[in-house]
Amino acid sequence: MKVVSACLAGVNCKYNGGHCLVREIKELVDNHEAITICPEVLGGLSIPRDPAERIGDKVITSTGLDVTEAYHLGAIKVLDICEQVQATEVILKSKSPTCGVHEIYDGNFNHTVIQGHGVTAELLLSHGYKVITEEEYKKEMLENTSCEL
Repeated sequence: MKVVSACLAGVNCKYNGGHCLVREIKELVDNHEAITICPEVLGGLSIPRDPAERIGDKVITSTGLDVTEAYHLGAIKVLDICEQVQATEVILKSKSPTCGVHEIYDGNFNHTVIQGHGVTAELLLSHGYKVITEEEYKKEMLENTSCEL
């Protein structure tokens, strides 16, 4: 079973109330090959909510509110879900302060990207889960598609 960021499956749970639909990921959910999670909502944050970025070990909103505790709670709940469903792969939203894998925004709210992981991605990786972004998933899909002449 795969676990995927809910926003990638078209669920309106982004900070602004929108989503980041990736049709191939929605198909996984529709075909019961994946379940959706939103660590931020699981951590008790509302929809919509102020945008937040990770600054070191803290997650701070654009208005200066420290939401680190909610992000950690959401990450722990996602880890529990992954353990319960015996997740084989986790596909998370790139650059997010909770879901970002390899890259996140730098905390200045100017769309500058730095190396690093979001809170949930970091926790899952530390527990040995295969965690990738939606971009990596799409790339894998293309690489695994072959055409025979």
